[in-house]
Amino acid sequence: MVPVSAASAWAIVLGVVLGLGLCSVVALLPRMGGPTLADRVAPYIVDVSEPARLFTLKRLVDPVPILGTLLAPTIIRLADALGTLLGGNALVQKRLGQAGRTITVRRFRAEQLAWALVGAALGLVVSTVGSSDRTLPGVVAALAPVIGAVCGAVLRDFQLKRSARGRLARITAELPTVLEFMSLSLSAGEGILDSLRRIARVGSGELGREFRVVASAVHTGIPLATALNDGARRIDLPAFTRCVEQLSAALERGSPLSEVLRAQAQDARDDAKRSLLEIAGKKEVAMLVPLVFLILPLSILFAIYPGIFVLQSGF
Repeated sequence: MVPVSAASAWAIVLGVVLGLGLCSVVALLPRMGGPTLADRVAPYIVDVSEPARLFTLKRLVDPVPILGTLLAPTIIRLADALGTLLGGNALVQKRLGQAGRTITVRRFRAEQLAWALVGAALGLVVSTVGSSDRTLPGVVAALAPVIGAVCGAVLRDFQLKRSARGRLARITAELPTVLEFMSLSLSAGEGILDSLRRIARVGSGELGREFRVVASAVHTGIPLATALNDGARRIDLPAFTRCVEQLSAALERGSPLSEVLRAQAQDARDDAKRSLLEIAGKKEVAMLVPLVFLILPLSILFAIYPGIFVLQSGF
């Protein structure tokens, strides 16, 4: 392996920075950084096309406005290429809805690309320092930027998955209380829409935010059942989906809503109890691991070692 001095290492780092600067300059050329056909047509059809309106709103300029504007075409193309390479855009869209994020899949891919670039930069620094100090093998030093990029992309996806899982857990915990509150409101004489508005106004949890979105959609002219089904499809939580289905059926048939909501609240509490029992069973099995592999061998060792010591000493 060719030894790398400190000056050569800094030359590599500065060369990478120079290359990024040249790439940003090249991106401004008409072929790479010029407006596409969609960029030209979208502003003229925003009144009749919702995708066109969302397309005109996309601007990746949050971290650094000037740099984001210069590199937007290149970042968009790289984000699309990353989405094509990794796939699973439908799963990402589902997790974004479950996590309560309003960003698009393309925006998430751009963030994932940024995390990958940061990981590659850290890997390059580690590779440069390890090569200069000769503490890393040549193969590891060469693959460090690639490993860092992969770790950055995977870490961003894991963060989204963890955020979605945590929000679903909070919604599951809030569901029985919210349903009972709605049942009390309906029993007091309020309508279903008024009870939803009340929860959206006084609620501070995740389910209250979802009902705030539903109430806003109803105010724009969307039917209540359609807005509830859209919210259930966005969250994709079995307990909430079952509740929305029963509520929609009760609205269509004219059944008493308070009884339906009370029954759904009891079902949600039963599901929570079953989940707690399942978690307790898993924890009980997990507790056997330190007992069998740590405590029990030490107990046997303390019980047998004195006798072995006495026998070896000749008493």
